[in-house]
Amino acid sequence: MDLRHHDVLPTAAERSAVDALLGVEAGDAPPAGFAAVRDARTLLLPALHALQSSVGWVSRGGLDYVCRRLGVPPAEAFGVASFYALFSLVQRPQAFAHVCDDIACTAAGAEKVCSELERKLGAPASGHAKTGTAHEDGAGHGPRWARSPCLGLCERAPAALVTIAGAEPKDCAFGAATASRIEAALAGSPPRIEEAYVASSGPRRLLARVGVADPASLAAYRAHRGYEALARAFELGAEGVLREVTESKLVGRGGAAFPTGRKWEAVARATARPHYVVCNADESEPGTFKDRVLLEGDPFAVVEAMTIAGYATGSQRGYLYLRGEYPLALERLSHAIESARAGGLLGANILGSGFAFDIELRRGAGAYICGEETALFNSIEGLRGEPRNKPPFPAQVGLFGRPTAVNNVETLVAVLDIVRDGAASYTSVGTAGSPGTKLFCVSGSVVRPGVYEVPFGTRLDALLALAGGVLPGKTMRTILLGGAAGGFVGRDQLSLPLSFEDTRKAGTTLGSGVVLVFDDETPMVPILRRIAAFFRDESCGQCIPCRVGTVRQEELLSRVVNGRSTLQGELPLLKDLGQVMRDASICGLGQTASSAIESAVALGLFEDER
Repeated sequence: MDLRHHDVLPTAAERSAVDALLGVEAGDAPPAGFAAVRDARTLLLPALHALQSSVGWVSRGGLDYVCRRLGVPPAEAFGVASFYALFSLVQRPQAFAHVCDDIACTAAGAEKVCSELERKLGAPASGHAKTGTAHEDGAGHGPRWARSPCLGLCERAPAALVTIAGAEPKDCAFGAATASRIEAALAGSPPRIEEAYVASSGPRRLLARVGVADPASLAAYRAHRGYEALARAFELGAEGVLREVTESKLVGRGGAAFPTGRKWEAVARATARPHYVVCNADESEPGTFKDRVLLEGDPFAVVEAMTIAGYATGSQRGYLYLRGEYPLALERLSHAIESARAGGLLGANILGSGFAFDIELRRGAGAYICGEETALFNSIEGLRGEPRNKPPFPAQVGLFGRPTAVNNVETLVAVLDIVRDGAASYTSVGTAGSPGTKLFCVSGSVVRPGVYEVPFGTRLDALLALAGGVLPGKTMRTILLGGAAGGFVGRDQLSLPLSFEDTRKAGTTLGSGVVLVFDDETPMVPILRRIAAFFRDESCGQCIPCRVGTVRQEELLSRVVNGRSTLQGELPLLKDLGQVMRDASICGLGQTASSAIESAVALGLFEDER
């Protein structure tokens, strides 16, 4: 692929899919002028999705047609398309399955599912589907399935995502995956989707409507106190909203824990215009699924919270960036945005306030790194999802180079109670350093995997008791806190209070709220190797410390497992790699890539099986 256009033509289906997105008035003429080209390029990711959904892969002819329409050089568009795991640049069947073999699914028997699929359907696509070879059969089709990183269905592991391309594309993600269920889904008969189990140790705040109000009904949402917070925001005024959010001490729930009020105030005070609000719904941390539950079970809450954020920060446009592996969330969010727009709750003069705000939904395409806020900006802008150097920070130079408030789903939904009932009500639960309630994703070897809402400061053993404890006949071995970027804790830390300050003091992290329980029958070495492979595969490759360090870390573990070295002999290198990645990587992926492995070594999890 180079900078020149080619004479390869798109198929009728590809042309129709792209024209449906971009319109047909201009034919294949590129936009004129720098500003027009820049604005058009933001449609590159949606256009690639249109191609993939129409025929099942991104062909050279289809990609070239998109490039002509958007004025994007073919080499650059190829670089974007090849960045994402959900796009295939080799021909494959229209019905395709992604089978998760990440941490929770490996512990739940994903290898057995993959072995049976290989026996029934043949070998998987080698590596990610984006880089795998075609292995074409006589009909010119490639493999029917591929191994996948985490699909965000950890409470129902093992999981699968089946995509069926065509004039009416259908995607289905489901848990409790077996080879037979995957085969049925590929044939067009997906299993019934079960709602996630949710519970709390007290009155629900974040989960108040999940499983209670119909997520497809705006009337049901409003009947359960929906849009009371936005009405209150207009009464308080933008300054009043900023004050309440700041006094609540709300911090980001995606792992970074940055004060939300400070972020919003910095955007509101910025002189450059326009301002933007971005909801980071690219929840891709292995073991994390809380945002999915909110997106699927309470989509109007996300829309309302983004509108409040827009009002407080002086923004008139928001972007909701949703991870590509959440088809049900995509369906429900699309409906919620359309319903809010039709009901006068998005658009001009919302609730008669004179405030105008609207939301554009953007779908990711399988890249863990796009959960990093600046990589997410690049993805929306039609670039490779690689992080930017900071400073400048998003509050000054964010999306499209403008001041941007970016928050994850749980953070935004927490704003509703704060604005509606006041900061004092919010801080009445939790701890002094971590006020409010928190969502935890409990999965693995527990009786009731699901999302649990508890006050900050709840002890780890109390949370596990809420989930029914460890499975009968099993003994807990270790718990992974915070996901692949977090760390392992032992049985002697079950009394740990789950707050930012207490976990920091204990040398671990809450991260994104992962609590993944492993019992004494789970082989840990494959889990540790999978964590190392995850970071190796998901590194964007932009900076040398992460690009090289993640590969060397995985190679190190392989040498130990294969008996070509000893753990003690490799420890100095492991520590050096971890230190260099923490100190010199551009973003959090490299900075935390060794955290879980080093904590596992400290707990002796590796040597237990040697």
